[in-house]
Amino acid sequence: MLLPMLVDTHCHIQSIGLASGERSTRELWAKSDLNVSQVLQNAQEAGVTKMICVGCDFADSELAVQFVQDKPEYWASIGVHPHEAAEMRAHKSNYPKLAALVHQPKVVAIGECGLDYYYNHSPKADQVKVLEFQLQLAKEADLPIIFHVREAFDDFWPIYDNTPVRGVLHSFTDSKANLDKALQRGLFIGVNGIATFAKSKEQIDMYKSIPPEHLLLETDAPFLTPTPNRGKINEPKQIVRICEFLAELKGIDHKQLAAQTTKNAAQLFDI
Repeated sequence: MLLPMLVDTHCHIQSIGLASGERSTRELWAKSDLNVSQVLQNAQEAGVTKMICVGCDFADSELAVQFVQDKPEYWASIGVHPHEAAEMRAHKSNYPKLAALVHQPKVVAIGECGLDYYYNHSPKADQVKVLEFQLQLAKEADLPIIFHVREAFDDFWPIYDNTPVRGVLHSFTDSKANLDKALQRGLFIGVNGIATFAKSKEQIDMYKSIPPEHLLLETDAPFLTPTPNRGKINEPKQIVRICEFLAELKGIDHKQLAAQTTKNAAQLFDI
């Protein structure tokens, strides 16, 4: 039996079968025999009827905007991932071009953007500057932000507090302390397939404690496929699995959680 209508609030399906888009994403899609039509049909059949396609750099964001224009229940988020911050700062012309994308139809958020000190693919100073630019962009456009923060919350919170905006902490895997700080600021918490293979009691307890009214479901497709399908390319249809897992973890009805998270997505992104 299908769940109530579900929303994948974070996926990267705009580069399926293309030679453009963020490199690691399109290269992973290229390892699959899936095409766009199959992915969308699989999602519809599973009850995942709305999606937000998330950009990671200017070209990828532009592609996301183009991808959703003829799809009534799909929207785009435009942004520069912290991994791409150095590239962004090296090409200053992308600043006004990204800002111009805000005004395109069906753009509902800025991001994903933030700080990633786990990989440090871009220098910390560049990550901070590009995050600050996108915070200001979101504030001026009155749009929420999809944040990517990994092992960087000590630096992130003061930056965020200087320009607070509504938003979601994408792919949240951090501590209960940082969860509490996020909830105090009214942020939503994005949970994906990582939760289904979390092993530590602390992390599982953290997921269990997320209030349903602050929870968003996401796949990060093609990455982070939930159990029992790890090792396969992820798809938006897997939102169903994530919803069922979290509902069981929390001891609530999965239809209730599906309805609440869909309501949350509509509230944050106005979709």
